[in-house]
Amino acid sequence: MAMGNIFNRSVLITKSDTVNFDGSTYSASAATKAIPAESIFVGGAGIVVAVFEDGSTGAFTVPAGATLPLKCIRVNSTTTTATLMNALYQV
Repeated sequence: MAMGNIFNRSVLITKSDTVNFDGSTYSASAATKAIPAESIFVGGAGIVVAVFEDGSTGAFTVPAGATLPLKCIRVNSTTTTATLMNALYQV
């Protein structure tokens, strides 16, 4: 990831199959959308299953200390083995 990205908000990620980073639950028909993170910092190596704004998912194998440049709204608990994750924002 380019060093030019500076984040000024970090939210500890609690892995969940239903609750987004901002505390909302995903629904395609929801009147308001979840606020996506700009990136995810991964402290402990493993698999990250990210959920994107449209509800699709992606599985990524990540080394410890990596930052994933993903605009996602949640990290699923099912299959995710990475630890010490933070959602990063530019606000």
